[in-house]
Amino acid sequence: MGRPLRVEYAGACYHVINRGNYRRTLFEGGGAAEAFERTLGQAAERFRWRVHAYVVMRNHFHLAVELTEPNLSEGMKWLQGTWVRRHNFLRRLIGRPFQGRYKALVVEPGNVFGQVCHYIHLNPVRAGVVEADKAVEFPWSSLPKFLAKARPAWLDARTVLAEAGDLNDDKAGWRFYLGYLEFLATDEQAKKDLIFKKLSRGWCAGSQGFRQEMQKARTESMRYVGLGPLEIRTEREQMWDEQLQAYARAAKIDLADLAPQKSHPDKTLLAAAMKQRSSVSNAWLAKRLGMGEPASASQFVRRRMLDKPGRTEVEQLLSRVKT
Repeated sequence: MGRPLRVEYAGACYHVINRGNYRRTLFEGGGAAEAFERTLGQAAERFRWRVHAYVVMRNHFHLAVELTEPNLSEGMKWLQGTWVRRHNFLRRLIGRPFQGRYKALVVEPGNVFGQVCHYIHLNPVRAGVVEADKAVEFPWSSLPKFLAKARPAWLDARTVLAEAGDLNDDKAGWRFYLGYLEFLATDEQAKKDLIFKKLSRGWCAGSQGFRQEMQKARTESMRYVGLGPLEIRTEREQMWDEQLQAYARAAKIDLADLAPQKSHPDKTLLAAAMKQRSSVSNAWLAKRLGMGEPASASQFVRRRMLDKPGRTEVEQLLSRVKT
C-alpha cells in the first residue's frame, strides 16, 4: 500500500512529529538535542521555513512549521538525514534512529495553529519534566529562544502571540504568555480542551471547511493546492532565479557575463549562498551558472564551504540579502 499523500503549498502550516525507533532515547546527553536544534535552524534557513514553535524531548520532537514554498518533504528529508549522519558519525553508530517516516498534520492557520504551538510548548510540562510555572526553563524548546535577546531569525513569534490574546512582542507580552501557558496546563477544562482537540492525531487539524478543502486536494492527488506539476516546477525555478539575482546584485556580479570557468569564484559564491538559503537543486544551479554536471556544482560548493575565507565571504553575502 502506498504512502498517504502530503498536501504541500506555500503558506501551509504543519505539526510535525517523529520519535525514536522503539521509542528509544535520542536526544539526551552528548549534545544531541543541541545538534538537532542547530540542524533545525539550518534547515529553516535553507528551505525558508517559518518555525512558530518546537520542542526536542528525550525520544521525540515536535515542530510547528509554515512553508514559504512547497518543500516540507524535501526539507524534512534534509533535516532528519543531516542530523542522523552527524549523530551516527560522532557516536560511531549505524542504523536508523527514527521510528520511520515523520508524521505531519496540515493545520488550519490562525487559532488552531496557535493551539498547536501552545501544545508544543507545554510538552515538557505534560511529560513531568518541568512544572507548569517553569515551562520556560526547559532548554530544548522555542520558548526560551523567544525570550532570548538574540532570537534566531527563522523563529516566528507572530502566531504564538496573536493566538494568546494579540500580545505585544515585549517583556510584558511574554510575561503574559507564560502565565497563559500556566493556565492552559493547570486549569482542568483548559487541559482537556487542548489535549482532546487531537492536535497530534490524524493528518489534518482545523475546521470542517478546512478539512474538506485539504481532503479534496489530497483526493485529487495534488501535492500542491491549485497547481499542476509543470506549474509547480516553473514557480519554484522562478523563485530560485529571483533569489539568485538578489545575491548577484549584492555581490555586484553580472549574471549575463559570467566567466566560462566552471568553478569560478563568482559562480561558487552564488551557488553556495543559494544552497544555504534555498531548496535549489544542483541540476538547476549547474545549468543556470554554467558549472558543468550537477555533481560538479555540489562539489564546488562543498570546497568553498570547507575553505574558511570562502565560507566567510558566503556568510557576509547572506547577511546583506533578505530573501
